[in-house]
Amino acid sequence: SKKPPAVFHSAATSETHTHTHTHTAAHTGAFSQNSALRKHHDALEKGSTVLPAVSTMDLMDDKQDVEEDDPWDIPELQDTGVKWSELDTKGKVLRVLMAIGKFIVLLGLLYLFVCSLDILSSAFQLVGGKAAGDIFKDNAVLSNPVAGLVIGLMVTVLVQSSSTSSSIVVSMVSSGLLQVKYAVPIIMGTNIGTSVTNTIVAMMQAGDRNEFRRAFGGATVHDFFNWLSVIILLPLEVASGFLYKLTKLLIDSFHIESGENAPDLLNVITDPLTDSIIQLDKSVISDIATGDPAAKNKSLIKVWCKTNTTTTLQNVTVPGQDNCTSIEFCWTDGNVTWTLMNVTKKINLERCKHIFANTTLPDLAVGLILLVLSLLILCTCLILIVKLLNSMLKGQVAIVIKKILNTDFPFPFGWVTGYLAIVVGAGMTFIVQSSSVFTSAITPLVGIGVITIERAYPLTLGSNIGTTTTAILAAMASPPETLGNSLQIAFCHFFFNIAGIIIWYPIPFMRVPIRLAKALGNRTAKYRWFAVFYLILCFLVLPLVVFGLSLAGWQVLAGVGVPILVLVILVIIVNILQSHRPRWLPPVLRTWNFLPHWMHSLSPMDRMVTAMTAFCSRRCCCCCTCCKSSQKEEKRNHSSLCRTTGRANGELEMHSNPALSWDGEMEPEPNGDSATAGRQEDVRAERF
Repeated sequence: SKKPPAVFHSAATSETHTHTHTHTAAHTGAFSQNSALRKHHDALEKGSTVLPAVSTMDLMDDKQDVEEDDPWDIPELQDTGVKWSELDTKGKVLRVLMAIGKFIVLLGLLYLFVCSLDILSSAFQLVGGKAAGDIFKDNAVLSNPVAGLVIGLMVTVLVQSSSTSSSIVVSMVSSGLLQVKYAVPIIMGTNIGTSVTNTIVAMMQAGDRNEFRRAFGGATVHDFFNWLSVIILLPLEVASGFLYKLTKLLIDSFHIESGENAPDLLNVITDPLTDSIIQLDKSVISDIATGDPAAKNKSLIKVWCKTNTTTTLQNVTVPGQDNCTSIEFCWTDGNVTWTLMNVTKKINLERCKHIFANTTLPDLAVGLILLVLSLLILCTCLILIVKLLNSMLKGQVAIVIKKILNTDFPFPFGWVTGYLAIVVGAGMTFIVQSSSVFTSAITPLVGIGVITIERAYPLTLGSNIGTTTTAILAAMASPPETLGNSLQIAFCHFFFNIAGIIIWYPIPFMRVPIRLAKALGNRTAKYRWFAVFYLILCFLVLPLVVFGLSLAGWQVLAGVGVPILVLVILVIIVNILQSHRPRWLPPVLRTWNFLPHWMHSLSPMDRMVTAMTAFCSRRCCCCCTCCKSSQKEEKRNHSSLCRTTGRANGELEMHSNPALSWDGEMEPEPNGDSATAGRQEDVRAERF
């Protein structure tokens, strides 16, 4: 199979060549797919300057000019409607009105989307809020940095609000139950936990494979940034305490005084709807965390929205004279002793006006009801938003929006675009006052291809900063005695995100979260069940395992965690070498085929999941079929019983009119039994 010598024609000569030969069918097909040979053939046919010939072995290379589509490229949204220039005046007016109507509907859906996220957070607090407060009560566990990280993550997942979990930490620090240096890992955990919301939102786009690929990748880029930042910064903080020392220096250097509360921006619009559905007394969770025994029996559902607290000086019976406020205000009459004391009473003035203000249901039941309803509204709004955006973003509109969102500044200022996106993400998050809302809003835009994952990455980083600025403003409204600690925790959160951005964004090579998110997006697009597996593993199983190992002591955690970490690093290095420098590896390590198939491929598990799904589907279908068959049998028996009873009582027996029956259909015999007649009538009913 020696390669035949190629025949070359000089490009400098102008000699014309006679080019007469025939092609076989196979030769012609390969010839038409190869651009180099096609150009050479055309040149010979025209008698022009002959291009350099190529080897005839290139005829066998069918893949030379075939370009594979990158699934991460922004798709072209096809405009199948009538062009604007082809419309008459009436058509143009109708199109403008239709566009305005769609925009208004889009704003309404976005409003419901944001409100459903708020109600979802309230539902999670009702379901797991008291449990979250109990988790924070064990101060000995919180002093373990790894356990503190996991607790911050789990509590934020439970209450679906980093602001709520951060406020619990601030309350504990202010009351002296927790030191600031032990609160820093908890704040890191809340940063991870807040990214679960947009990951759940991305799963709503699992219908289209490529759309799900982009949406899930755009959502999990937030997860990977937070996880990688914690992996680098948590050991650094434990070893050096740089965040604690930096924020302590900042607080001591500036004489900061208490200010006003953070301004209400988006909440002014959303609160009227959400407050009419549910209102919570979030101080109950903080009271449980700080050890108030009375808070355990309180309901999170706010009943009285307007109260008045009065303090009066009253006679109070005390056990003895030692319990009197002073000797002058102490009286004794026989065995009864009383004194004057300030008595504070809380008078309820106005009951709240939300749906569950008068309910007798427990918090768990109300939370589950709101959880189901909010998820239903969230999914419906998301599906309608995606469909509406697909109908609106077509033609020139889509081109303009994509250019605005994804185009960089001209050279040499192209690097500025990403940092501007970070500022935009921070500003938008400050407006909506929730990083979960902002990242959940851009996730479907990444899915349908309006925003690239490279542009969503800096927007997500900006949202992390935006949510910390809101926390800083909220901390500045604290009373003077707790202002320093509250601000220090808020600044720890802020500088943690700044340090993460410095590590994972300025150098393009270090933008590892984008590559990891794309790899995970490709995996979930092929095996869509893997998205649920990832969600359960990263936000439930893995944190609980690490938490359990950390409770056993750092020796156990290091003994189990270090070998696993070394193994993961080795696997990553081997994978990189397999892709780029396979010759550096021994032959056995150039592929993972020497391992069992289930250890390097998800195909066996995919077959198992597919088989289980098919089995469940068949069981459901069988149950439905059995139910229908039993209903038909019951109806047939009932019809037979009625006919028999009618004959026994001498009543008239009703028959179908034979003239109205179909051709070829058997009619019941006049003297036939009633069961046969009933079955034949059932046959006609089923045919009809």
